[in-house]
Amino acid sequence: MSRGDRAITYNAVKYVLLVGDGMGDYPLKELGGRTPLEVAKTPNMDKIASCHVGLAKTIPEGMEPGSDVANLSLLGYDPRQYHTGRAPLEAASMGIELGSTDVAFRMNLVTLEQRSKDEIIMISHSSGDISTEEGRAIIATLQDKLQVNGIRIFPGVAYRHLMVWSNGPLAARTIPPHDVLGQNMAAYVNQSGNNPIPELIRLSWNILRDHPVNISRRKSGLNEANSIWPWGQGLPPSLPPFFEKFGLKGGVISAVDLLKGIGISAGLRSIYVEGATGYLDTNYRGKADAALEALEDLDFMLLHVEAPDEAGHAGSVEEKIQAIEAFDQEVVGRVLNELKRFERYKVMVASDHLTPIPKRTHTDDPTPIAWAAKEELERAQGGEFSERAAQASGLFFENGHELLPNLLK
Repeated sequence: MSRGDRAITYNAVKYVLLVGDGMGDYPLKELGGRTPLEVAKTPNMDKIASCHVGLAKTIPEGMEPGSDVANLSLLGYDPRQYHTGRAPLEAASMGIELGSTDVAFRMNLVTLEQRSKDEIIMISHSSGDISTEEGRAIIATLQDKLQVNGIRIFPGVAYRHLMVWSNGPLAARTIPPHDVLGQNMAAYVNQSGNNPIPELIRLSWNILRDHPVNISRRKSGLNEANSIWPWGQGLPPSLPPFFEKFGLKGGVISAVDLLKGIGISAGLRSIYVEGATGYLDTNYRGKADAALEALEDLDFMLLHVEAPDEAGHAGSVEEKIQAIEAFDQEVVGRVLNELKRFERYKVMVASDHLTPIPKRTHTDDPTPIAWAAKEELERAQGGEFSERAAQASGLFFENGHELLPNLLK
């Protein structure tokens, strides 16, 4: 263990990190030049921001602006040192053991609209928010019929699944599907030669075209899961245990395999919550209650809510505001109220990255963060948790992975 990673004891303080995925945004014309965070009613996050608010760069220069990179930063791990890819972290969450030469890929079920050979549009990165039951029925068929040497396919949740390729093409060019919504992907999927991923995508089309799930969705006017989309590949990660870095026993609560996988890889306890979906209808209150219960035994809790990010990808201003308000009321408010029973605590709220409505994908812009200790909150007044307020504060963490150690001081 390096000197910087030496374990430290923090006198039984309880630490809570509350992440509203992709809450940050840009000023929008339809909101009169304000952001969803500025419009949403967020009295609880505002209260925290009255103590400390600022910006953090969670995406290092030159790295893809994904939740994997951003949340490694928030957990105090420098992504430039520890990031090996998104998919191997998801594999850890799913209990899939990877060999040293296994390349894991996230495999979305997506909706492509094939207007012609030269015009293939990415309609939905999630097959119109396909259900887990439907997704798993499709994966079962792919496991049986998509036979490629060295490839194994594993079912996940909803549209999010996993492909493991023994000695697979680690350096292959892949594209996060949520980055190209509404774009013509023909030039990519029609490739042949050195990159085997487009050919694999094309192989899935005949298998999925008349799948019973897609026939049913077609009749109901829903987006079909008519293509696989592998991306985010990487080799198994090696994270130093969170306890060794910070001297804290910790846990993670999320509906998303990626976040659970980061936590598990860092030695955090992954806590299941009934009804945690990753969408607008997630069990916000259940997550908050589970986190508070776990803190009776643990020192640190990461609680992650995916809903604002999904609304950003969908380009829905209304749903993003709704998700932010639900996060503030049912998660942040509940946690703040119940944390009072602990003698000492610190709480941080963060948007891991921005998912701006105009772009419908993640960006590497600095993201708003705020934190407070118990004694500060007892006298807190005013404040605003927003991108504008964070920038105006002048507080900026150039290296996002230094944010958590600062909170723990």
